[in-house]
Amino acid sequence: MLTVRSAKTEDAGRILEIYDYYVKNTAVTFEYTTPSLREFIGRMERTMERYPWLVALRDGYIEGYAYAGPFVGRAAYDWSCETTIYLDHGARKRGIGRIIYGALESALRDMGILNLYACIGFPEREDEYLTKNSAGFHEHLGFVKVGEFHKCGYKFGRWYSMIWMEKIIGEHGSPGPVRRAVFEHVEL
Repeated sequence: MLTVRSAKTEDAGRILEIYDYYVKNTAVTFEYTTPSLREFIGRMERTMERYPWLVALRDGYIEGYAYAGPFVGRAAYDWSCETTIYLDHGARKRGIGRIIYGALESALRDMGILNLYACIGFPEREDEYLTKNSAGFHEHLGFVKVGEFHKCGYKFGRWYSMIWMEKIIGEHGSPGPVRRAVFEHVEL
């Protein structure tokens, strides 16, 4: 059984373990060094003050996580946010990403968020560190490419580009206030 619930700081060790793989073995993240557990807990706490941070569990074991954060950080952008997802490298291609991102999108819509953005590492040519899978995943979920920064990230002795993808999830009339994230767990 797959369960999606709000993350807790007690989950940080397992979440960091998932992220560590991507830091050390891929250019999916442009970080060179895995943050300490203390730093990572701080990141989670700052995010969860306002935005949802969700975990996907299969039989009680965290197989992935997704969260949202501010887009740019100015008041006029309050109805937009940046989304992030990481799955255990052994848990990909099982539908977990679609499920947890769907739950994240639903929570963000309930908050009053209208625009979702994803910042994605993008190779000129796919290699052992970075493929175009993340862009394809986001496109499958309804995101469209809206921008590209060419060769802006240097990792593993190679230059990588970064693309921005966008998904509109609400109507752009006179917006109400953005509320704090509230998420009830779901079991599938």
